[in-house]
Formats: sequence, structure tokens, C-alpha cells
Amino acid sequence: MQSKSNFRDVFFVSDGTAITSETLGHAVLGQFDITTRQTTLPFVESIERANSVKLQINQAYEKTGTVPLVFYSIVLPEVKAVIEQSHAHFYDVLNALVAPLSEDLQMAPQPQLQRSHSIAKDAASYQDRIAAIEYTLAHDDGVSLNNLDQADIILLGVSRCGKTPTCLYLAMQFGIRAVNYPFIAEDMSKLRLPKAIEPYRYKTYGLTIDTERLVEIRHERYANSHYASVEQCEAELGKVEAMFRREAIPYLNTSRLSVEEIATRLLDISGLKRRMC
Repeated sequence: MQSKSNFRDVFFVSDGTAITSETLGHAVLGQFDITTRQTTLPFVESIERANSVKLQINQAYEKTGTVPLVFYSIVLPEVKAVIEQSHAHFYDVLNALVAPLSEDLQMAPQPQLQRSHSIAKDAASYQDRIAAIEYTLAHDDGVSLNNLDQADIILLGVSRCGKTPTCLYLAMQFGIRAVNYPFIAEDMSKLRLPKAIEPYRYKTYGLTIDTERLVEIRHERYANSHYASVEQCEAELGKVEAMFRREAIPYLNTSRLSVEEIATRLLDISGLKRRMC
């Protein structure tokens, strides 16, 4: 059993995707030095589903003897009431903001299930996001350098420095059309900005990473290979970073950043606007 002082089971519960509960919960939990076991439970829209969630929370308490933490966003009062019967500490992530906002606006909120409003209400934004994902997948890892005029951002860097997950996150979360191009070992003798990308250097950004971190990531994929060696990683990074400086391509070190942080920093330095559904 984990120490009660620094361990908590944490549940993110929602009648929608639970993204809001997770995002706000993670932000708050990050302020505390605790170990957590996290469970996300989306689409809790019925009494039956709520009872199942309540059972899961109570079982976590019985197993550890430590009261779980529940970050939740539930609209239906009868569903919320069942969840709140669990043996846990509760944090209503929406009500913490809705109540004071209602008072300031002098207006009563009109709750609706998160799941039912997204596509119907924001159809155009939703379709833009789907198009961005399709475009990003078609331009992943240098597969295609066609239609770069349609790209919102182009990312360059060595293999395994975080380009693909960052591009997919930008597309899925913000509807950003992202292209990524990898520099591989064969490029290193005559490293230069690809001709197809040259006209779009104004929307091109580089990603780099510490040698030790790159070795670790590559070793997980191809253990004990030349590709994952310290010498190879160090050489590639040195040459690519030199090219970024020579070509005046802004670049970002991803070693200690999450995908969310990389994407947010790129949006900030590029001035791109988020397209939120």
C-alpha cells in the first residue's frame, strides 16, 4: 500500500469527454508534491453509469484506505447526486467558475450536456479540425511537400525530437495544418533547407533536443544501434542546430517540455490563432 501522505487515487469524471476535468485537475495537482494513480471516466450521462463510477471510486478507497480525489463536470443533477455519494473529496471544475460568473453577469446559466452540443453547434470549426488532421497526416515525416501554401506551420528537426506528436496535437486540438520534415543521417553531409520549404521559411520552425534525451528516446526504439549512439545523435544535432542558425530559423529545445507545452510555445512565437471547437 502506498504512503497515505503522498499518494492519492484521482478520478476525472464528466458527462462529456472529460478533457476539461483532466486539464484543470492536472493544473491544480501540479502544485502539490504527491504521487497519483489517475483514472478518466468520460460520458457519465446516466444513473447506471454513475453507479458504476461510484463503485469504482469506493473500491479505490477500500483498497488504499486513502480518500480519492474526484475532479468532475456533470450537468444532470440526478447523475451528479450519485457521484457525490462516493467516498471521496469532490471538486466541481465548472461550478467553481460558473457560480461567480453568473453573479457577475447577473444571468442564470443554461447547462447542457457537453457531448450533445459540440458538433451541431460548431460544425464549421469541427470540419476545419478534421481537414487539419487529414492534411497533417498527409504531410507527416516528409511524406509530401506538396501544397505547402496551405500549411499554417512547418516543423524541422532530427528524427525523434517530437515533430510528429506536436503536429498532430496542433491539428487535433487547434485545427492547425502542420507539416513536419525530418533530417536523417543521409542529409548531414550537405545539410540545407529543402527547396520546397524555402519559399515558406517565414512559417518554418525548428525543434531540437538534448543529446542525452535523444539517445534515450532512440534507444527505446532501436537499442544498441548506431542510430541511437551518443556520437550519431550529437553529430546530427550539432549540424541541424548550425543550419537553423545559418538560415535564421527559430528553434525550440523540447527536452523538458510536454507536447502541450511545445505546441503552446510554437503558437506563441508564430502568432497563430487557436481554432477551438
